Amino acid sequence: MLIRDFRACDREEIFKMMRVFYDSDAVLHTASDEILYRDIDDCLSDLPYIEGYVIEENGEIAGYSMVAKSYTTEYGGLLIFIEDLYIKEDFRGLGIGSSFFCFIEEKYKGQAVRYKLEVEEENENAISVYEKRGYKKLGYFTMSKEV
Repeated sequence: MLIRDFRACDREEIFKMMRVFYDSDAVLHTASDEILYRDIDDCLSDLPYIEGYVIEENGEIAGYSMVAKSYTTEYGGLLIFIEDLYIKEDFRGLGIGSSFFCFIEEKYKGQAVRYKLEVEEENENAISVYEKRGYKKLGYFTMSKEV
């Protein structure tokens, strides 16, 4: 397995995976094509707070992830927020998700003070993977405002 940064030549393949992910029950809000392409382009740019990763298995693109960086005042340091983690159906159950967590935690070892993600309560398979990696449910009630 190989985990690498997005490349411009990956743009359409990443978009296809994002479209499947954002049209699924895994997310609450279906994003427009324009937003998904903007997300990809932001990962390809030099923006310091968003990173995009392609996950390959045997030379094939098996999935993608987008990771946002911010600061957590509660823990006093770098917060790594795993925005998206999508594995194509044919590649699920192979330990790719767990390997991605190892990769991102090793990359930010000694820098990050907290890792965070969101998951739908009904997504029991994903929750199981996350719990095995040490993630726990938070007691916070999340609120947001779209602009």
